[in-house]
Amino acid sequence: MLITAGLILIVSGFAGALLWAALAALLFQPLFQRLLRRWPTRRNIAATVTLLIITVAVVIPALVLASLVVEQAAGVYTQMRSGQINFAAYFQQVHDALPIRLRDALDHAGYGSLERAQARLSQAIGSSASQLARRAFSLGANAAAFLLAFGVGLYVTFFLLRDGEHIGPAVVRALPLEPSVARRVADKFVAVTRATIKGSGVVALVQGALGAITFWIVGLPAALLWGVLMAIAALLPAVGPAIIWGPVAVYLLATGAIWQAVVVVLSGVLVIGLADNILRPILVGRDTGLPDWLVLVTTLGGIDALGLSGIVIGPLVGALFLTGWAVLTEQRLGEPAGAEEAQ
Repeated sequence: MLITAGLILIVSGFAGALLWAALAALLFQPLFQRLLRRWPTRRNIAATVTLLIITVAVVIPALVLASLVVEQAAGVYTQMRSGQINFAAYFQQVHDALPIRLRDALDHAGYGSLERAQARLSQAIGSSASQLARRAFSLGANAAAFLLAFGVGLYVTFFLLRDGEHIGPAVVRALPLEPSVARRVADKFVAVTRATIKGSGVVALVQGALGAITFWIVGLPAALLWGVLMAIAALLPAVGPAIIWGPVAVYLLATGAIWQAVVVVLSGVLVIGLADNILRPILVGRDTGLPDWLVLVTTLGGIDALGLSGIVIGPLVGALFLTGWAVLTEQRLGEPAGAEEAQ
């Protein structure tokens, strides 16, 4: 345990790179196996080709998208500082367009002092934008560390792809658990990881892209930035992209942009909303056994604790929590581990 703790301490600086390397190797292992069947004796070539596919299909588009989003975020922040974008004025427009009863209800709820609400809104958005700009500048300043971590991640991904079918079973055998329990925990780990990335991740990207296209059609500025925010919101069950396109539709409707508001609502309900119902069963393929409320709480908690990596780690911890307690319950009741699933 001490040696393991020491190793974790040594590699902690590359924890994010190692995590995403393991996730990439786990997700693209079927592709590697397909290439390996074409070159049965050339594992290095199969792993290299898989790594090139990951780089071209995932890494490079993600870097380009991130640079465009940072550029749009910096532009929005500049417009806010210069006064071209005034969220307080937008708030005033929406407030004035509300029905009198609803306006009175907001007044009695503490938002009647419109100046205070405007100040809070402007301060919150302004601080968020400035923080985003500072993060972007710090990322540029730490470009060398980012490139080092990126190189380490690709290097580790190659070996995890090439030797993953041997490393995985060895890790399962080494777990201090009964073999049936270890296999069950490992199966849950693989299922939730693939479901989170293939299901939630891909569906969120599709919904974010549809949202960005919708906002671009209706003429909203920084449509790509709004699309990224919608993709992040799409990771949260029971909340989803509606938390982004809903207020936008309300604002458009309140300011007299009727056809734009109708387009946003129709796209949000008929296109963006249905994308989850159509794509998720195809991409996930099977239920991970996580209730929506637990996915919501663990995803938010994971993002708060670990940043971007928490999107995967949060639901994974929740799934392993349920699996561990299910195993303990079955053993306490004298049932074999996995008996309910077998039935």
